[in-house]
Amino acid sequence: MAQVLSPREVFLALVNGVAEGRWNDLPDLYAEQTHVVHPFDPLRAAALRTRDELREHFRPTDAGPRLHRQAADITIHETADPEVIVAEFEYQGTVADTGEPFALPGIFVLRVRNGEIISSRDYFDHVTAARVRGQLDALVATLKAGSAPSVQPGSVG
Repeated sequence: MAQVLSPREVFLALVNGVAEGRWNDLPDLYAEQTHVVHPFDPLRAAALRTRDELREHFRPTDAGPRLHRQAADITIHETADPEVIVAEFEYQGTVADTGEPFALPGIFVLRVRNGEIISSRDYFDHVTAARVRGQLDALVATLKAGSAPSVQPGSVG
């Protein structure tokens, strides 16, 4: 029987999995029924509520440049609730084709039960993420038009 991961271990598996591009492994870190939101998303994408929705969210595409990144400056705060952690970190990296460096800070508020994420609030700078991925113009155009575009999987954060 596999050992159940702690909230800290689940968070580290998540951010390192994103950094290493292990997209197929990431949905398994979440419960079958979950609730993942990105409160700072300027497009106000709907919450991701199932592992299948997360599989779609993390599905890699060829849209945008390849990124080399790592999770850095990690600080994990444990709370009075043993299921909940607040994790501060930054994805640091470069755009593969240009060598342009980037830093994308984030804060996750995770609730992990039985080794699976049952809820997460992921706070990122979505404007910087769009710029790094070569999608800033599309984001601005969408915001100006007032319509919601399709969610871009495999994002920086």
